[in-house]
Order: sequence, then C-alpha cells, then structure tokens
Amino acid sequence: MITVSYDITGLDEIAKLIIAKTTHKTLLFNGEMGAGKTTLIKSICDFLGVEDTVSSPTFSLVNEYEGDNSIIYHFDFYRIEDEDEAYAIGFEEYEYNGDHLFIEWSERIPNLIPEESHCINIIIEENGLRTLQID
Repeated sequence: MITVSYDITGLDEIAKLIIAKTTHKTLLFNGEMGAGKTTLIKSICDFLGVEDTVSSPTFSLVNEYEGDNSIIYHFDFYRIEDEDEAYAIGFEEYEYNGDHLFIEWSERIPNLIPEESHCINIIIEENGLRTLQID
C-alpha cells in the first residue's frame, strides 16, 4: 500500500504517482462526497492525453474520453439504487475491452468489481489536506 498526503497544488504529482504505481487499468476511487475524486480523475486524464472536458458522470453513469493511446471510461455510481442499474448500462462489457475504467462509488457495485483493479482511497483530513492510499 502507498500512502501520501497532498493539497490541491500537488494534484499533478499525485496523478503522476498513480499512473506510475498502478499496474491495472481499473481504478476504484473511494472517498466521501467532496473528497476530490472527480478532480483527481481529471488530472489523471490530462496525463493520459485527454483533451475533452472531464466531468462527473453522476446522471449519465458513464463518460467516455479519448486519450493518447486508449479510451477511458469514467463511471459514477453514486445515484444507483442497486447493481441492476450497472448491468442495464452494460457495465460488464466495459470490463473486458482492455481500456481504462475509473470508477467512483465502486462500493455500490461490490459484485461487479474486476479482480484486477486498484483501490484509491481519499480521506479528507481536519487541516484540509487529503490522504491518498493506493492498494
């Protein structure tokens, strides 16, 4: 496990660290509302060559971005009621295409999480810093 603290000015370094230290293309972003999951995903996407505007897919459930050498699928499962909604958008098909999957609120789809994934936990500290853990 890797643990590091950062503030918004260090976000690019955190994004580089995640890219360098993860070996799987599925990244699970966990943290309370406002922890900075989408902001961190935006920074990672920038380093992967995404030129589109990266935003939370809260209502659409999934956004697709084209990077330099890959497609990135960004999921946000905050608003789903159960895993059937993830099945309804064809989530299991995204798992097998070899592209990046960035998933916010993955704890809402526990039975659908790919085995080959990394969990990225973001904890808001009292002083406003964030602590990031990569499993």
